[in-house]
Amino acid sequence: GEIRGAGSSVKIHNLGAVTVSDYTKNTDLSAPETLTDAETILSIDQARSFNMQIDDIDQAQQVPKVMEGAMREAAYALANDLDDYLSELHTAAGITTGFGDNTTPIVPTSTTAYEYLADAYTALDEANCPPQGRWVIVPPWYHGLLRKDARFVSYGTDRNRAVLENGAIGEAAGFNVLVSNNVENTAGAKYKIMFGHPSAWTLAMQIEKVEAYRPPLRFADAVKGLNVYGAKVVRSGILGTMTASKA
Repeated sequence: GEIRGAGSSVKIHNLGAVTVSDYTKNTDLSAPETLTDAETILSIDQARSFNMQIDDIDQAQQVPKVMEGAMREAAYALANDLDDYLSELHTAAGITTGFGDNTTPIVPTSTTAYEYLADAYTALDEANCPPQGRWVIVPPWYHGLLRKDARFVSYGTDRNRAVLENGAIGEAAGFNVLVSNNVENTAGAKYKIMFGHPSAWTLAMQIEKVEAYRPPLRFADAVKGLNVYGAKVVRSGILGTMTASKA
């Protein structure tokens, strides 16, 4: 379907598993299997906007002009807002056992932070999760613990060493490691660290409007924009949440 503004919806089609059976030479195959088709509705229930202006006097005093920089800031603000929204999907994770909870969060150290990721990778293996593209999203302090572990910074794949040299995050325990300040937490504790596979969830987003205009009662250039989106966990069995607190 197409996004037609906030309040619209998109249909997501999920096919069931395919059965693999024995084959005997010169013997007819069994009748073709009818695949099940489950349909999920993704609601576009988020509508977020920005509206900013730059006074003509400020523009005249700036070399170069500031509107281009302001638009970059607006783009970052929209992306950060979406990132914060996605962090709330940890509540739909199907893998949580053994990875802490609000009553007893895990407290990783520079030694155990990597090991918890290895355990998370194993949990995905046991859930028959596809191996390619697995990710984990950690807060900066958890990333700091990983950087103190030689298994993360000294060894691993050639790609891991290359990205670390360029200041990127890299890989750990088989995961693509992403860092976000929007990992949901409670008063700086009980961080909900999500891990999983890209097919665990889906996102539909549309920049509906970006309009430049002159406010009638100001000598200024203004820009307003509208972003609508929705996200949904469609395979909770390959999405996990680790509840962790800083030592």
